[in-house]
Amino acid sequence: MGDRDVTDGAGNMPKNCYFSGFLALIVVIAAGSLAPATAEFSGNTHELAAQSARPRIIIHPRHLGPNAKRYCRSWLAKEYRVSGPVIVPQMRCWWN
Repeated sequence: MGDRDVTDGAGNMPKNCYFSGFLALIVVIAAGSLAPATAEFSGNTHELAAQSARPRIIIHPRHLGPNAKRYCRSWLAKEYRVSGPVIVPQMRCWWN
């Protein structure tokens, strides 16, 4: 008859779920509002470097004539990686 005084905590379950859900919502909102502020100050040097023009390289082959041309063949190949097969570009070039 004294079993009514013993509780197993199941009566507090809905309150705990609501509190945990509310706490998770607050954390997500706080993290979402902080992300744009940190991205703004991450550094503009990388963006400027990506926009600058790449230096032009001129190659003069020594043993080929002045009219030598460079030919390239490109294709897509499957490489096997830990995350699974990946299709990557391949290129082979030669002088003629």
